[in-house]
Amino acid sequence: MKSRARHLVFAAALAAGAVSALPAQAQVVNVYTTREPRLIQPLFDLFTKETGIKVNSIFIEKGVAERVAAEGANSPADVLMAVDIGNVLDFVARGVTQPVQSKVLTEAIPANLRDKDGQWFALSLRARLFYVSKDRVKETALTYADLADPKWKGKVCIRSGQHPYNTALIAAYINHYGAEKAEAWLRGVKANLARKPAGGDREVARDILGGICDIGVGNSYYVGLMRGGKNEEQNKWGAAINVIFPTFPGGGTHVNISGASVTKNAPNKGNAIKLLEFLVSPEAQAAYAKVNHEYPVRPDVTPDPIIAALGPLKTDQIDLTAIAKNRKLAAELADKVGFDH
Repeated sequence: MKSRARHLVFAAALAAGAVSALPAQAQVVNVYTTREPRLIQPLFDLFTKETGIKVNSIFIEKGVAERVAAEGANSPADVLMAVDIGNVLDFVARGVTQPVQSKVLTEAIPANLRDKDGQWFALSLRARLFYVSKDRVKETALTYADLADPKWKGKVCIRSGQHPYNTALIAAYINHYGAEKAEAWLRGVKANLARKPAGGDREVARDILGGICDIGVGNSYYVGLMRGGKNEEQNKWGAAINVIFPTFPGGGTHVNISGASVTKNAPNKGNAIKLLEFLVSPEAQAAYAKVNHEYPVRPDVTPDPIIAALGPLKTDQIDLTAIAKNRKLAAELADKVGFDH
């Protein structure tokens, strides 16, 4: 009955154009991912070329954990992939993952970038940086706390305080300074805003070029996308800014991750583990760096030249799980100070 039910799940997915209805014993691995297909398909292609294992991937923008939980023991999913540590931990919280013991993974990934019980593993990093005007900002070193300094009044641009990139940053601030100081910091940043928080990180660079603001917050990989892409307008945005690696106490820069877990009922568990192990191999980590302009999790793999040229990244060593636990409070504080209004 279970075999027949699983076949029906695959058939339904195939009818929806999502995943091939292949038997569990075949050389396949099935991935549910919130990552855009163009960002990870080159890595899956490399994996298939090296191992002969086909990757069937389904892009699901929202509700991945809920979907796997609803599918239960008959879910075809082997691997769950997501961006942002909070989304990764949602998989664990819903009970749809299982612990993985792999020497390959533990040796390749630093301890603060993986679950101690093997429930999730980081695959790539993005740093939360300051973009600053090349023409109007002379500073070369700042802390996250400095963003609330009145010297930047009317000069700060940022996307919504409720965006996961920023709630994670606020959560990290809470971890370092406590909720009371985090609230005061948010009020200070809000007082310094040049415009209502909106748009994306690339729009921060655009508005710096346009003279609307002098400093803003953005992810590292967007610098690579702007400077290394074929969009001439965005090339200009990327050329207009310098990048500062802001720090928390201890001298580290806040990072977030893309990560993955093996599902609780993975029908192709062995292949799932092989995929994760491949994704932290030097070859795949170099591909992550080239395709996505993200930082490798492996210290022995060099970032893409555009990102490497920004300077060395020293990551904040705070436990990512601790950051994720403060996401709800971070969102509440952003609402309390009316950050987006």
